[in-house]
Amino acid sequence: MTAIDLSSRPEFERSPEDFSNQDPVERPLPLWERAWNSTALRRTVLLVLLALAWEAYARLLANPLLLPSLTETLEAMVRDLESGLLVRRTLTSLNVLVLGYAAGLAIAAVFTTLAVSSRIGTDLLATLTAMFNPLPAIALLPLALIWFGLGVPSLVFVIIHSVLWAVALNTHTGFRTVPETLRMAGRNVGLSGVRYVALLLIPAAFPAILAGLKIGWAFAWRTLIAAELVFGASAREGGLGWHIFEARAQLETATVFGGLLVVIVIGLTVESVIFRAIEARTVNRWGMQR
Repeated sequence: MTAIDLSSRPEFERSPEDFSNQDPVERPLPLWERAWNSTALRRTVLLVLLALAWEAYARLLANPLLLPSLTETLEAMVRDLESGLLVRRTLTSLNVLVLGYAAGLAIAAVFTTLAVSSRIGTDLLATLTAMFNPLPAIALLPLALIWFGLGVPSLVFVIIHSVLWAVALNTHTGFRTVPETLRMAGRNVGLSGVRYVALLLIPAAFPAILAGLKIGWAFAWRTLIAAELVFGASAREGGLGWHIFEARAQLETATVFGGLLVVIVIGLTVESVIFRAIEARTVNRWGMQR
């Protein structure tokens, strides 16, 4: 082969081109396009359109007993808020929900710990989940009434059933899907015991854990409202479900819609504010989810 003599290559120097007279490649987006890129604005517009459609159809139907308008529903809500009735009913439901949800999470943590630490624990969780996860919580309500009587303990019992299996199953699945490479990296840097679980397993499995928390919350909220619709009153104070049931019995359809609207608003608030904030500060910041 003939060797190439690099020293014989001629030297040259090129002057930089002047791009100052050319139009800029980047251009600022118009105001409406920047605003439309906001998820909150798009969802707000959708909600406003739905509200306008509701108002228009109710006025066209002209039958408040069947479908009150949004204006009539808001008037009924304001009336119940001013009397304090709707606030008391909402606080009663939220109090029971927090009790049941917290107890469900605690029991799910125990089952998941057993499943992660031993093979018999894994078999126990898999068997119980297969048995009870498909069982609707409301189907356990008659049994809860026999065991705990009429009141908060029965509601807490069915909420625990709603939360427990969804959270435990998702958490255990999240732990099992942590890559072995990541586990070995954690052991190589000296993580073990509680630090291994807290600093490696939980962050790595957090997308699945968070999904379980959201599913458990949704199951718990709908189970609570359904259970309150069945018997509702705990002591002399019922929750939102009982509020809706009472209004239905008195043919106050606007109040029924007002109670349903409160249920929806609370669901949207928890989903869009609390869980969205947790996502933004954890899985989104860690680059695990877009």
